[in-house]
Amino acid sequence: MAVTSMDDVTEGKVLLAEYDRLKEEQKTRIGFRDNLLYFTLAAVTAVVALSVQSGQAGLLLSAPAICLILGWTYLVNDEKISTIGCYVRDQLGPRLGELASASGTVFGWEIYHRSVVGRSMRKRLQTAVDLFTYLMLPMVCTTAFWCSSTAQPLLALTSLVQTLALAVLGWQFLRRAEW
Repeated sequence: MAVTSMDDVTEGKVLLAEYDRLKEEQKTRIGFRDNLLYFTLAAVTAVVALSVQSGQAGLLLSAPAICLILGWTYLVNDEKISTIGCYVRDQLGPRLGELASASGTVFGWEIYHRSVVGRSMRKRLQTAVDLFTYLMLPMVCTTAFWCSSTAQPLLALTSLVQTLALAVLGWQFLRRAEW
């Protein structure tokens, strides 16, 4: 590891190092967020299979709990990913542009990719996939539980609380959607 003097440290180098760290965090969060979707689908599939195999409809109420926890985690990561992009576009890029006396936009990709044709449709479709995964699938499981003959009062109450929580989660997905 090379030792640098304080004379080698400039504001531009610090900002570029910050950019590198932020993009690394963003990349990690994107991978984690995207894998949450697959994990959620696998977990709900396992819950449904176990419930069908055992004949215990109450197990279906595990799906809403799983989707609430993983859906919220998905949303939090998605929010951080967007916040990093916004910070790079609105704060970091302009500061580096000033330092470099750049006439154009620094980190142009951060702005360009948001204006690509079809982005709005892709964002809508992604929101639909998110709502299907984190809201509709657990509601199908909840409805199947309600239709079963084994619905007990305490579990029915639990399912109602889960349904309200899922509605809040769905509202958060819609509220945070960038259309």
